[in-house]
Amino acid sequence: MPGAPSPLFLPFAERACGAARVAEEEGSGPGAVMGGGRAARSLPLIVCDPPAEKREAKPAFTDEAVQDLLYRMTGLNLQKVFRPVRQELKPPKYRLLTEAQLQEATRKAVEEAKEKLRMPPVLDEREPIDDVLADDKVLEGTETAKYVFTDLTYATPHRERFIVVREPNGVLRKATWEERDRMIQIFFPKEGRRVIPPVLFKDEHLGTVFQQDRHEDILNMCIAQFEPDSADYIRVHHRTYDDIEKHAKYDLLRSTRHFGGMVWYLVNRKKTDGLLIDMINRDLLDDATSLITLYHMLHPECQSAKEAKEGKLHGIDLIKVFVKTESQKEGYIQLALQAYQEAMATSTAS
Repeated sequence: MPGAPSPLFLPFAERACGAARVAEEEGSGPGAVMGGGRAARSLPLIVCDPPAEKREAKPAFTDEAVQDLLYRMTGLNLQKVFRPVRQELKPPKYRLLTEAQLQEATRKAVEEAKEKLRMPPVLDEREPIDDVLADDKVLEGTETAKYVFTDLTYATPHRERFIVVREPNGVLRKATWEERDRMIQIFFPKEGRRVIPPVLFKDEHLGTVFQQDRHEDILNMCIAQFEPDSADYIRVHHRTYDDIEKHAKYDLLRSTRHFGGMVWYLVNRKKTDGLLIDMINRDLLDDATSLITLYHMLHPECQSAKEAKEGKLHGIDLIKVFVKTESQKEGYIQLALQAYQEAMATSTAS
């Protein structure tokens, strides 16, 4: 009696699916006669369905549709993008412009603002480096300090740069990510980055930064100090997003380059109720529907995604279905929606 197909057989079985189905259509199958007139040995039937991850592949942060939704929710507030920053005081400059020159200056300002709102990458944490190249016992005890050897070839990308460490016990290994970052900063200094990260990024000090509403500042410093796939970069970003969500301070990052990353983080963890309430209270209904659309893209298995697709829902109807099936704060959001609808009715009547 034939058993289940061997795992070694499965790749071949997947390639043979098409041929097997064609054979069945032509009247030949597991028990059909072969060229010599003898019946072939019966083989187990293999159903070739595409893997679940291929059928329902979730979008990535860099997908065009995702970026479009995140950018629309970010908003473009020129006053906030170009707000004054602390720097050396200089006398203001005044220019007399024609209407055409003013329109051109405004257009350039919008383009510059869009560039400033370009979202930083969102990456998975890099795999740790733990590769031992050699263990030379004859060198054990000859030195009391580590020696770091760095390839200083200028044209070599930093990710491909060969950096190794000789331990006092004679072990020769590849440098860890933290050691690589320090060595690269020493030999190829990057503006705004320190060899030793400031203590400001430690968890015990982040609370003080958050109390001062300097969430955007700490994220800007984090981008300058760490690589986007480093553990510290991801930790600081997540701590910042969690604090904003906890205290409903979403507007601190609105119309900044960090808003999209925060929305992506909250939607992935299904922590969107507070942001949805904030959007409705600020009359940002289009942003609220964009938020739910992104939620459905990342969680297509949820009940509201199925109902929205079947009913082709939009606007307030989409929000109501989402609140009813997915929200943990249904009462709060219903009150916010009611207040929004009453305000719209009043403004329409007047």
